[in-house]
Amino acid sequence: MIQPYANMRSNISMLGHFLGETLTDAQGKDIYDLVENIRVLSRNSRAGDEDARNKLLETLSTISNDNIIPVARAFSHFLNLTNIAEQYQTISRRHVDQVSSDRSLEALFRRLKSQNLPKEKVIDTVEKLVIELVLTAHPTEVTRRSLVNKHAEINRCLSLLEHNDLTESEIHKLKRRLMQLISLAWHTNEIRTQRPTPVDEAKAGIAVIENSLWKAVPEFCRRINLHLEQSFGIQHDVELSPIRFSSWIGGDRDGNPFVTAQTTKQVLVLHRWKAAELFLEDIKNLTDELSVVHCTAEFRAKYGDHLEPYRFVIKELREKLKKTVSYYGEILADKIVTISTNEILTEDKQLWEPLYDCYRSLHQCGMRIIANGALLDCLRRVRCFGLTLARLDIRQESTRHCKAIAEITRYIGLGDYSQWSEDDKQAFLIRELSSRRPLLPKNWEPSLETQEVLDTCKIIAEQSEGSISCYIISMARTASDVLAVHLLLKEAGVTYHLPVVPLFETLDDLDACEQVMNQLFNIGWYRGVINNKQMVMIGYSDSAKDAGMMAASWAQYRAQEKLVNLSEKLGIELTLFHGRGGTIGRGGAPAHAALLSQPPRSLKNGLRVTEQGEMIRFKLGLPEVAVASFDLYASAVLEANLLPPPEPKNSWRAVMDELSDLSCDIYRNIVRGDKDFVPYFRSATPEQELAKLPLGSRPSKRNPNGGVESLRAIPWIFAWMQNRLMLPAWLGAGASIRQVIEQGKLQIIEEMCKTWPFFSTRIGMLEMVFSKADCWLSEHYDRHLVKSELWYLGQSLREQLQQDIKTVLSLSHEDQLMSDLPWVAESIALRNVYTDPLNLLQVELLRRFRQNQESPNPDVEQALMITITGIAAGMRNTG
Repeated sequence: MIQPYANMRSNISMLGHFLGETLTDAQGKDIYDLVENIRVLSRNSRAGDEDARNKLLETLSTISNDNIIPVARAFSHFLNLTNIAEQYQTISRRHVDQVSSDRSLEALFRRLKSQNLPKEKVIDTVEKLVIELVLTAHPTEVTRRSLVNKHAEINRCLSLLEHNDLTESEIHKLKRRLMQLISLAWHTNEIRTQRPTPVDEAKAGIAVIENSLWKAVPEFCRRINLHLEQSFGIQHDVELSPIRFSSWIGGDRDGNPFVTAQTTKQVLVLHRWKAAELFLEDIKNLTDELSVVHCTAEFRAKYGDHLEPYRFVIKELREKLKKTVSYYGEILADKIVTISTNEILTEDKQLWEPLYDCYRSLHQCGMRIIANGALLDCLRRVRCFGLTLARLDIRQESTRHCKAIAEITRYIGLGDYSQWSEDDKQAFLIRELSSRRPLLPKNWEPSLETQEVLDTCKIIAEQSEGSISCYIISMARTASDVLAVHLLLKEAGVTYHLPVVPLFETLDDLDACEQVMNQLFNIGWYRGVINNKQMVMIGYSDSAKDAGMMAASWAQYRAQEKLVNLSEKLGIELTLFHGRGGTIGRGGAPAHAALLSQPPRSLKNGLRVTEQGEMIRFKLGLPEVAVASFDLYASAVLEANLLPPPEPKNSWRAVMDELSDLSCDIYRNIVRGDKDFVPYFRSATPEQELAKLPLGSRPSKRNPNGGVESLRAIPWIFAWMQNRLMLPAWLGAGASIRQVIEQGKLQIIEEMCKTWPFFSTRIGMLEMVFSKADCWLSEHYDRHLVKSELWYLGQSLREQLQQDIKTVLSLSHEDQLMSDLPWVAESIALRNVYTDPLNLLQVELLRRFRQNQESPNPDVEQALMITITGIAAGMRNTG
């Protein structure tokens, strides 16, 4: 046993025991015995006992329809409890005391000091630190909010149990509460009965802010101050805000017909209502706390002569916030609004200014300890969240804007804009952007699609500057794609400059991004409005789906390099926005390693990155976990800027070019080139059944009648994760490395592994994927779900996987995967005992479901959905 994790093992064992008791009480001893028998057989099967494996297969293939749901639920619940224990382990006081991370801010500041980096340079870099996390609602969060809340309470109980001074009675009470929570979770339906709406998803995102991030942000700011003071004797300025939040939830309409202009408007109001409610609680606390009588003459002159000057000011804010809550509450309830906007808080400065005046006065009157308490926390929240809570991003696909403008040009007799050359499009757009007359005809009735685009732009125009953070264009390919959005916003009456962000996603688009941005930067009108600031989004999902992990990673790296060099040459402040997911196939990797593997200087203007799906809960769902995540992000961004990674050598670039071409060809020859691939994919995975699981509001396909090419990157990866082949995360990568090694370039590859963070991180990601993949389970899916004439394809892919594992192991010079991270390997081994039965049961359920699709057994369908969510819980990074 690895000592720092002994406590976690103990927690998992305790929670598992309580689950067993719950199962016996709820389902009877026969079901408990069946589940326990399956668990023991699974454990022995994993240990190499062939007889146990055969008995396990027989037990699960003959399980009755009456027993499938409780068995599936038992293993799914255990995996959720394991996740809770593992998540808690990262913030456990025993773990933190035993394991000091060299990736933490504290360790980084010590290292910077020991290397005698100029203090001024460190301070300047810290002052420029910006980490903007963008919360998104993607269909991979499989755990319902009602269960998430119970899981958070389990975490709290585990924390309390760590105290050494508990009495027997207190320990008994906490363990009894744990049993109650596990029983409550068991008796709660883990599968949603209805697909959530975008507003439901927005409420879930708001709940994360309310329950976790609201507490975490000021605590993280205190942590930065502590480390800065200890290492350099300085304090972080109160006005600085290193952490920011934006959201796509309610603003991302790309391929989601349920996100309308009215949805966006409702979510914006919902954000303001919740922000006012949260600040009202803060202000109520300050009203009770700030009974201090002394203030500066300046403060008294500004706010009047009062016995308790701070309390007077805070009470005025309290009354305004009460009216603000009521104002937005009336709008949400669709009632007649009885409060005028003059009576409420609409801009951050209305809240910030009086609070900051209180802060300065307390400092100047010698009450620094009071000023730096709850008041400082509130000021930090104003800077981070503001009265909008989280700024909203708007996202739409490029062709929707092109069609809207084409509809306009056809109506006014200019022809079909969509058929024009790029030069003609740009000339028209620049002319209209420079014109003072309106373009939109008065009596024109556009199509419903175009009307929706225009309505969205009108909603943006109605918002105060800062409520909307940017407008993102997915599948951006040309300069006209960006100019078109600027024109639509102008015509809608947007009076301020809203950043319009091209999202480059496919391999070709990433390669062409420098040329597109150069065209834009050479347009005088465009340079005039952007004020030398530009954001560009790099897509990880679709590039990996398009070309495979290795080619996509290198295209993303090159694109960032080119954009950084171009912006520096032209004096433009570039912010790169990373559209990462949780899985390897969508750019997911441990945050610290992923950021340090970025090109030099690519993080100098801060980090903007999506937090997607279930990763929001794993990384931000508890205040202490969120603080630890912020710490990792901050230390990585600061290290990347103060101790930047090396520029890749020309020999490394040449090898990466070769690996990219080889891996892309291997990937596409199978995914696009093999006529049997699509039917194999659809039978060997639960891809088609996934559509029945009400995970998110967005459809799984952009085009409901399209094939695998129209499938979104998330369900594409989710499906391959279910059958444990994990194909999108590795196909082409290992094979290309092996071919380059066979060409005599092993020495260069090994040098890249040792000294280039970009490459070593990719190899580490492959090791993680290979550790979770399982050839035996994948073959089991094939044998029971796929036509025999297609078996060759699965067999070929598994042979490729085995060869790739050998290749990666040869680079690490180890005989087993994840040898440098033994606990990760142990964690995966522990989970396999519980995910194996779910995988095997899923195969049986898919077989039964597909045999009776016309009149499916509801128990079979329900159990199938439970196996999907259970396997997702077991695999962790599913989206």
